[in-house]
Amino acid sequence: MDSTSWLHPRDELVATMDRIYRYHMTTTSGGNLSILDPDGSIWITPSRVDKGSLRPDDIVRMKADGSREGLHPPSSEFPFHREIYRRRPDIKAIVHAHPGALVAFSIVRRLPETRVQTHAHALCGKVAYAAYACPGSQELGDKIAQTFSEGADCVMLENHGVVIGGRDLAEAFQRFETLEFVAQTVIRASALGELKTLPADSLAGNAVPDFAELTATAPTNREKELRAQVAAFAQRAYRQRLMISTAGSISARLDYEQFVITPRRRDRLDLKPASLVRATLGAAEAGKRASRTSRLHGLIYAANPEVGAIINAQPMCASAFCMTDAEFSTRTIPESYLVLSDAPKVPFACVVNDAEALAAKMSQKKCPVLLIENEGALIVGRTLLEAFDRLEVLEATAEALQLSRPLGPLVPMPESALTELRKAFGLE
Repeated sequence: MDSTSWLHPRDELVATMDRIYRYHMTTTSGGNLSILDPDGSIWITPSRVDKGSLRPDDIVRMKADGSREGLHPPSSEFPFHREIYRRRPDIKAIVHAHPGALVAFSIVRRLPETRVQTHAHALCGKVAYAAYACPGSQELGDKIAQTFSEGADCVMLENHGVVIGGRDLAEAFQRFETLEFVAQTVIRASALGELKTLPADSLAGNAVPDFAELTATAPTNREKELRAQVAAFAQRAYRQRLMISTAGSISARLDYEQFVITPRRRDRLDLKPASLVRATLGAAEAGKRASRTSRLHGLIYAANPEVGAIINAQPMCASAFCMTDAEFSTRTIPESYLVLSDAPKVPFACVVNDAEALAAKMSQKKCPVLLIENEGALIVGRTLLEAFDRLEVLEATAEALQLSRPLGPLVPMPESALTELRKAFGLE
């Protein structure tokens, strides 16, 4: 969320709350956000003001001397915000809300398992519980702040919700969104079978490939066009909840060697054409951080001249299949089989360290979609639209498979129907 770093705290708090509310991660009356100002003031959302129509003028400034500026009283949870900042000087922003999946974990007294994905485990940090106390009380503030002081970055509240801190509001939001996304996915996976977690050695590092610097050149009209398309599809994927703010990558081929790709750790919803990175198999645009998947994409393009776009994503329903041994079947409806082919699942592989092995499995005709255990989906297409359509169909198919389970056993299309489809659509 780099674009918010220049916003006034009032505007940043409103923009972030709008996003949380828009994606159903809080309610009209639930949740509160704050930012610690360098002067010691705490900017915080107000009490009893509709979260769906929050305005900058509604934000409250609580000064270090205890005085207040604003139209409303601060959130009733202000005591725990103040206490967290006092005990954790590294925390400069806080998100508190009651999103559905994290509340589900809070009312059964379980912690969401972040070891199911390397990205989630690295970003969320230590997750811990704070014992129940009355909302708005000093007792609750003390319990939450104590848990933070013991090293937690994400604190689950018994029978309540979650409180998450960050070095700025962007990081706090990213942790919050990622932890809720993981919780949603783990709940779906738990309905499919036994949850698979990653071993410590797979979680220990967050490998990033080394890149040489590409020679600076003026962008062609073709590059400008593709940059706009990639940015638009990244934003669309976010709005469709097929990606979250910090996870997932999209690229498009420029020529035989070059492609444009989403950058590393930049908010997918706020991507602009200029944010993207021009890259090759071993080099990237100077001064920018290409996605960790950049080398993998370069290898796929080099081996598959017909591939024009590539997507890595971790949508909830498809990722649930990646976290269990449950079979993912595309033999459900004609669209699923025609668009996805068989979409095989392979054991966990790192998109950086195992890039060659993953790239070798991809093929526009034979294997356009690959599911990677505890990682997500790898998708190719001749165009960005075709690759994005595959991503949408993949998630829709995974959701239908999950919804069908309480209804009865899956009845797949027979082999004769698949043969007919392959002949009718030229897939033989």
